[in-house]
Amino acid sequence: MAKDHKTGDHKTGDHKTGDLTLIVGSKNYSSWSLRPYLALKATGLPFREVLIPLRTDDTYRHIRLYSPSGTVPVLLHGDIKVWESLAICEYLAELAPAAHLWPEDSEARAFGRSIANEMHAGFAALRQNMPMDLARDRRQESRAHLVTDQIARISAIWNEARERFGQRGANGEGPFLLGGFSIADAMFAPVATRFRTYGVALDETSQHYCNAVFAWPGFKEWEAAALAETAIFQFDVFQKAD
Repeated sequence: MAKDHKTGDHKTGDHKTGDLTLIVGSKNYSSWSLRPYLALKATGLPFREVLIPLRTDDTYRHIRLYSPSGTVPVLLHGDIKVWESLAICEYLAELAPAAHLWPEDSEARAFGRSIANEMHAGFAALRQNMPMDLARDRRQESRAHLVTDQIARISAIWNEARERFGQRGANGEGPFLLGGFSIADAMFAPVATRFRTYGVALDETSQHYCNAVFAWPGFKEWEAAALAETAIFQFDVFQKAD
């Protein structure tokens, strides 16, 4: 299914930015799709969205029509194809510099890129034990206690980001990690939802940050679509032993 996100005509540099299509998976579960979607919404650029439901008999075949890796998300920009969430976000930062997806401040930008890449490459145990699920309350079956070290590390990242860069608005004023919304927030937004789904108790700074993510219009639009989905996935970590 396809959806158009229209915000007017935009041109940036030598690239016409109106010819953008983002291929995403099921919104209730696809954390990697959520990340570039939020970055793209932050640019204000018009784009077409193609949603491919996950875990169906035709899922892989449909994804392969767009993605050389056989995974979502994928960004199509004319003849240019970009896959992998963080690569898409970085491409958008170059395409729409006025959106300030990275701050001009070099120290803040270096910190933001470091934590975004740490999120992209790490926290595998947290993702395995706390799959993203926007529609259900999973506190009663939470395995957050198995990944307390990773939860602590994420909270430490958020606190350091807010203290060093957020409070002085390194990326403009705002309640996000570097002040205004950035790629770092796009990368950590699914984690905020996981903490809510599994009832993770957070310190005040981390909870305020999560609340800011949940209140952001781009996230609320994605969440509304996720809650309208009817497919329910079973995860191995929640299945009862025979």
